[in-house]
Amino acid sequence: MIHKFKQNGMDILLDVNSGGVHIIDDLTYDLLDYVQPPLEGECPAEALSALSDKYPEQELREVWEELKSLYNDGILFSEDDYEKYANTAVASPIKSMCLIVAQDCNLRCEYCFAKKGDYGQGRMVMSLETGKKAIDFLMQKSANRENLEIDFFGGEPLMNFEVMKQIVEYGREQEKLFGKHINFTVTTNGTLLNDERIKYINDNMYNVVLSVDGRKCVNDRMRRTPNGSGSYDMFIGKFKKLVAERGDKEWYVRGTYTKYNLDFAEDVMSLYDEGFEQISVEPVMAPASEPYALTEADLPRIFEEYDKLTDRIRAIRDSGKFINFFHFMLDLDQGPCAIKRLKGCGCGNEYVAISTDGDIYPCHQFVGQDNYKMGSLNDGSFDNEMKKDFAGAHIYSKSDCKTCWARFYCSGGCNANNYFYQGDIRKSHTLGCEIERKRLECAIAMKAEKMLETAE
Repeated sequence: MIHKFKQNGMDILLDVNSGGVHIIDDLTYDLLDYVQPPLEGECPAEALSALSDKYPEQELREVWEELKSLYNDGILFSEDDYEKYANTAVASPIKSMCLIVAQDCNLRCEYCFAKKGDYGQGRMVMSLETGKKAIDFLMQKSANRENLEIDFFGGEPLMNFEVMKQIVEYGREQEKLFGKHINFTVTTNGTLLNDERIKYINDNMYNVVLSVDGRKCVNDRMRRTPNGSGSYDMFIGKFKKLVAERGDKEWYVRGTYTKYNLDFAEDVMSLYDEGFEQISVEPVMAPASEPYALTEADLPRIFEEYDKLTDRIRAIRDSGKFINFFHFMLDLDQGPCAIKRLKGCGCGNEYVAISTDGDIYPCHQFVGQDNYKMGSLNDGSFDNEMKKDFAGAHIYSKSDCKTCWARFYCSGGCNANNYFYQGDIRKSHTLGCEIERKRLECAIAMKAEKMLETAE
C-alpha cells in the first residue's frame, strides 16, 4: 500500500508497510494514479494517454521504470510483515495504571468526559486503603515487568493531595520489595498548586500534564469554576513556576479545541508566548448535539488550521528556537515497536484505570460504564476474558484500519472514542480518524523537510 499527498509545497509518497517516505516530483505524483502492483512490463497505455499532454512520453516511461525498480527491490508497495504479530501479547502483564484519586473537581469544564469530575457516580475521593490495594494489584498483575507507570488523575487529583503522597510512599516501599520501579505522573488543572505542592510534584513525578486550553478567553469559556468564573488567572502563574523549577524533567501543557476555537493555532501560539514549549492541543470529542462539538462540516476549517500551525511552528524552528507540538511528533527512522504499532495505548490489556472506590476499568474514559467494569480491588475479581478482548482489539481486527494508510501511526485510534461514538471498540471513530490523518500528513511533511535540510 502507498499513500501520496501534497503538503508544505511538496509531493510526498509514503510506502505504508515499510514506513519509507519519498519526496517526488509532479510527474511521479500523477503517474502513481495509474500504478498498481505487480508492476510489470511497460508503462501502462492508460497512463501515457492521460498524461502525455502534460509530460513528455519518454519521461513517463523512464519514471515508470524507476517505480518498477523500487517495487522489485521491495521499497514500494512493500509487504505487510506486521499482521503475524497481531494476536501476540494477549496475556501481556499490566504495566500502566490510571489511579483516579478524586472523582471530584473544583472546576466544571463544559466538555468534561468525566461528567464535570464525578463520572456520574457522585463526588468522592480515594482512601489510602484503596490506593494501597491498587499498588498491590499492579505488583501482582505486572508479572515480570520491571518498569511500571501510575498516573494520578481526576477530577482534580490535588483535591486528595495528602493521600496521593501516601500512595507514592507506599509504592516506593513495594517497588523495592518486588524489584520494580514506578514512574508516577499527575494530570492537574493547577488551581490548587502552591509552593509546597509544586516542589513535591517536581521531586516525585516523572511527568506532569498541565491542563489549559490556550488563550484566556478560550480557556475561560469552557474551563470555569462552579460559580461560572474563569479559571485561567487561577493557575497560569503557578504553571509557569512549576515549569521554571522542573529542570529537565518531563512535562507538557494539554489543551482542547472545540467549535468555539477553530482557530486553535492561535491557542498553541498563545501557550508558546506564555513560555510553554511542550504543547498538546486535542480536538474535543463530544456528541454532535452539543453546541461546542466538532462535526464533519468543520473538517476543511480544521485542516486549514493545521496547515497554518505547521507554518507557524516551522517559522519558530527556522529562527533557531524550540517548540514541540506533540501531534507533530513522528519518528520516521524506527517508530514504535511492532506491538505498539498494532495495539496503541494497551487500553484494557497493558493499561487499566482504578476508580475512586476500587473498581477496575479498561481506561479512565470507561469509568462508570457498568458493562466495561473489569473487576474490583475490594473482592479481588478481574475479568481476564475482557482483558483478552481488548488485547485482540488491534488494527487487523478493526475493518476500517486494515485498509487505512495511517494505521501504523495511530494504531487503531482510541478504543473509548470508538465505543462512545460508534458503539464498538472495533469500529473506527470517523471524525477522529480524519483529523488524525491530517495531523500525520503535517508531521510527515515536517520530518521530510528536516531530512532534506540534513541531506543538503
